[in-house]
Amino acid sequence: MRADPLSFLNNEIASLKEQGLYRKLRILEGEPAAHATFDHKSVVNLSSNNYLGLATHPKLKQAALDAVRTYGVGSGAVRSISGTMEMHMELERRLAAFKHVEAVVVFQSGFAANAGTVAAVLTKEDVVVSDELNHASIIDGCRLSRAAIKVFPHKDMAAARKILAELPPAQRKLLITDGVFSMEGDLGPVPDLCALAEEFGAIMMVDDAHASGVFGKNGSGTVDHFQCHGRVDIQVGTLSKAVGVLGGYVAGSRTLIDFLYHRARPFLFSTSHPPAVTAACLAALDVLETEPQWIERLWENTRFFKSGLEALGFNTGLSESPITPVIVGQAATAAKMSDALFERGVFAQSIGFPTVARDKARLRTIVAATHTREDLQYALDMFAKVGRELGVIQ
Repeated sequence: MRADPLSFLNNEIASLKEQGLYRKLRILEGEPAAHATFDHKSVVNLSSNNYLGLATHPKLKQAALDAVRTYGVGSGAVRSISGTMEMHMELERRLAAFKHVEAVVVFQSGFAANAGTVAAVLTKEDVVVSDELNHASIIDGCRLSRAAIKVFPHKDMAAARKILAELPPAQRKLLITDGVFSMEGDLGPVPDLCALAEEFGAIMMVDDAHASGVFGKNGSGTVDHFQCHGRVDIQVGTLSKAVGVLGGYVAGSRTLIDFLYHRARPFLFSTSHPPAVTAACLAALDVLETEPQWIERLWENTRFFKSGLEALGFNTGLSESPITPVIVGQAATAAKMSDALFERGVFAQSIGFPTVARDKARLRTIVAATHTREDLQYALDMFAKVGRELGVIQ
């Protein structure tokens, strides 16, 4: 019998277990609701990106069903051959109006939107200036582009300025930040970075994945929140978090989007969104524009839960959004706390290295508009109980 050439992975998995970084997949049964069933257990779900509850909104469900009946279950090809449907173009037009830009291109995921765009726009002759906590998809896009990568400490404007000032004036530069940082929950300093981009002639890019549907008018993102329209050259958004469906998009000038139609590899080599997904995304935009109560409830719940955690003495870091980390230090502690909470009916997944620094392991909690006050109070009570049992709080 041939020796298993992948046997070395057993040692890697053993190492993950020793460090408290090995996590089993939790299996969702039924809808991804704010109070859901995972692994046969009913829990308050604090580990979903379904910020507004749109993943189960009746209008989105109906739109998806109608699209399947009318158009079938797939598009049959990539966008650049025969896979572009009129509804794809309608979604891009609607998103462009939503983001106050000339044009938008939709990708199969937010990860593909980030990685595909950076890799398409830059070459090995160029340079990326990036916040150290930017999303992995940005980092991968930078690597694929083969551009030089210069990293500045999180939100350190002086360091970013120093990097830009030392680069050759004629060199093409991309300055990039998350709008909302996915593990910290804090906002990127978009206005200050826009000013730096303007001073040094850099391309300005914002990844607004966790801001879409959360910040700005009707959830249009941090560029609107900070009133930086016209100052950000490339905006990336997602359709799979607050929008509740699947995919990502890039918003910007007509020239940028036409270029990405021809050079962004995920666009060129992946089959386009099926009709049900596209129709549900269109319905989600309708909801965002006509049912403001969902964003209002999201922020009411966020304020209640965040203040409750802080009153108990938990370290919630720099959070300014519905993403509220509960920072406990070591990965093993975070894993124990997550498991103990799950047994008591609260799902808050632990996050460790390499997603976050080794000494900054945490439980990442995300509040939804559809949590009841009773859900959140119960979760706070369980956080208090488990936190004291493990010595995380007094």
